[in-house]
Amino acid sequence: MSSRQSTVDYIVEQMAKAGAVSARKMFGEYGIYCDGKMVALVCDDQLFVKPTAGGRDFIGDVTVGAPYKGAKPCFVISPERWDDDEWLADLIRISTVELPAPVQKRRAK
Repeated sequence: MSSRQSTVDYIVEQMAKAGAVSARKMFGEYGIYCDGKMVALVCDDQLFVKPTAGGRDFIGDVTVGAPYKGAKPCFVISPERWDDDEWLADLIRISTVELPAPVQKRRAK
């Protein structure tokens, strides 16, 4: 089952105060980016945030799960938390700072 566009749009809207937030469709699901870094995934209408130490401290009691088979574990954010745009934006802002910058691909000459 793939995620609904309306779910992704809502999550992106709720995270908007964190920075330049956008979503990209990937293999039937969605990657969520903030300031050019992939910070989360939306898979099967569930939100998975990439794990960071600051994110773990901010969330407190963390639920961990894999967004798809073979994926690295991520923080599972319950739909009840999506409605708190300040909380969600803070989590994304904290996570974005700790995540590495994307690797630049070399161009073939």
